[in-house]
Amino acid sequence: MKKEKKKQNDGKKAEEKPKIDKKPTEKEVIDELTNTLQRIQAEFENYKKRVDKEKAEFVKYSKAELIQRILPTIDTFEIALRSTKDNEKFVKGMEMVYAQLISLLHAEGLKPIESLGKKFDPYLHEVMLKEKSDDDDGIVLEELQKGYMLNDKVLRHSKVKVSEKENKK
Repeated sequence: MKKEKKKQNDGKKAEEKPKIDKKPTEKEVIDELTNTLQRIQAEFENYKKRVDKEKAEFVKYSKAELIQRILPTIDTFEIALRSTKDNEKFVKGMEMVYAQLISLLHAEGLKPIESLGKKFDPYLHEVMLKEKSDDDDGIVLEELQKGYMLNDKVLRHSKVKVSEKENKK
């Protein structure tokens, strides 16, 4: 019996002994850090792919609202085209289409660049012609093609004719 007690006590003593934490070796630390880095890189690659996919889908469907707002203009255009036999109705229809389209684009942030009579600005204008004039140098005399801005960004520069001061001798 004494031997049994002793065996039981030995078992308890062995269980009660605190386990000594083994310090990881440099190789184990490097392996763990390498694995962590590889997991983070894989997660980042997956994140980039997901964001690219979401971005592509956003771009694909972002135009839907604008197109939906253009549809009534297309309807008006089709009505005008059906009236080609009556010249007056056709012209009226074209004017309505133009007014609807311009109104829609203005609501989206499109603004024409005001050029006529203004000083030439290379950020807004593109000089196509120069004309000798009594006006100051670089004044827009004629707008050959209208330029437009979307909010604060130039979409198309105004193509203009500018004045060139005549040299009086």
